[in-house]
Amino acid sequence: MEKKERVYRTGQGIPVSGEYICQSGVRKTFKEDGLFPVCPTSGKETHWEHHDHS
Repeated sequence: MEKKERVYRTGQGIPVSGEYICQSGVRKTFKEDGLFPVCPTSGKETHWEHHDHS
Protein backbone atom coordinates (compact mmCIF):
# COMPACT_ATOMS: atom_id res chain seq x y z
CA MET A 1 0.00 0.00 0.00
CA GLU A 2 1.38 3.40 -1.01
CA LYS A 3 1.84 6.04 1.69
CA LYS A 4 0.58 9.56 1.05
CA GLU A 5 2.59 12.43 2.47
CA ARG A 6 0.46 15.13 4.02
CA VAL A 7 1.59 18.68 4.50
CA TYR A 8 0.14 20.83 7.28
CA ARG A 9 0.13 24.60 7.70
CA THR A 10 0.76 26.85 10.68
CA GLY A 11 -2.42 26.99 12.78
CA GLN A 12 -3.78 23.61 11.68
CA GLY A 13 -4.41 20.88 14.23
CA ILE A 14 -1.73 18.24 14.76
CA PRO A 15 -3.35 14.93 13.71
CA VAL A 16 -0.87 12.53 15.30
CA SER A 17 2.00 12.89 17.78
CA GLY A 18 5.46 12.64 16.28
CA GLU A 19 8.31 14.43 14.59
CA TYR A 20 7.59 17.00 11.90
CA ILE A 21 9.86 18.99 9.60
CA CYS A 22 9.14 22.61 8.58
CA GLN A 23 10.02 24.21 5.25
CA SER A 24 13.31 25.45 6.76
CA GLY A 25 14.30 21.86 7.62
CA VAL A 26 13.86 22.24 11.38
CA ARG A 27 12.65 19.06 13.08
CA LYS A 28 10.29 19.36 16.05
CA THR A 29 8.26 16.87 18.04
CA PHE A 30 4.60 17.73 18.53
CA LYS A 31 1.76 16.13 20.48
CA GLU A 32 -1.56 15.22 18.91
CA ASP A 33 -4.35 17.80 19.24
CA GLY A 34 -1.98 20.77 19.45
CA LEU A 35 -1.62 23.40 16.72
CA PHE A 36 1.26 23.71 14.27
CA PRO A 37 3.33 26.81 15.13
CA VAL A 38 5.12 29.33 12.92
CA CYS A 39 8.56 28.45 11.57
CA PRO A 40 11.13 28.35 14.40
CA THR A 41 13.70 29.94 12.08
CA SER A 42 11.76 32.72 10.34
CA GLY A 43 8.87 33.28 12.76
CA LYS A 44 6.48 33.20 9.78
CA GLU A 45 3.78 30.81 8.64
CA THR A 46 5.19 27.57 7.23
CA HIS A 47 4.32 24.07 6.12
CA TRP A 48 5.03 21.04 8.32
CA GLU A 49 5.49 17.48 7.04
CA HIS A 50 5.28 14.40 9.25
CA HIS A 51 8.61 12.58 9.48
CA ASP A 52 8.15 8.82 9.55
CA HIS A 53 11.15 6.96 10.97
CA SER A 54 10.28 3.68 9.24
